[in-house]
Amino acid sequence: MTALIIDEAGWLQAVEIVRSPNYDARPDNANIKLVVIHGISLPPGEFGGKFIRHFFCNQLVASEHPYFADICEMQVSAHCLIERDGNIVQFVSFLNRAWHAGVSSWRGEQACNNFSIGIELEGTDDRAYSGVQYQRLGELIDSLLSHFPDIPSDGICGHSDIAPGRKTDPGSAFDWSQLDNLQTS
Repeated sequence: MTALIIDEAGWLQAVEIVRSPNYDARPDNANIKLVVIHGISLPPGEFGGKFIRHFFCNQLVASEHPYFADICEMQVSAHCLIERDGNIVQFVSFLNRAWHAGVSSWRGEQACNNFSIGIELEGTDDRAYSGVQYQRLGELIDSLLSHFPDIPSDGICGHSDIAPGRKTDPGSAFDWSQLDNLQTS
């Protein structure tokens, strides 16, 4: 696997950077100890284009699609997006708190944004993610585990795991065994 380099400011080197305004400082006592995998497509079920970037940067225009009227005022972000072709876009430094988890809990600890890194995969709950997305996700997780020693090997979960009943992503189409195989190879 190719190593992804994380600089001292928490940014990946050699990936696309699109800075989101939707972040803030982590609490002083928050160690990064969780990676949350999400799934997103905008409009729902459609891939490619500019809409996910616009959504995370508060630039989504309600008139561009009927679905956008309900979400264009939301202020959300993730640390990274892995597109269908494997392109990685980073929106927020890993050292800052991205707004990806919402109301959430992991191992009894509330407010997962405080101590997690959010990675979005362009996809849907019920359509297979691409092989190159798994490859790039494995590379990114390996780099995160190396850079942030407080993330345990079992500290990788889906959004549905930290917000059950409220969220379903990355969904049944996400193949956890494929990710496990990449990380052990």
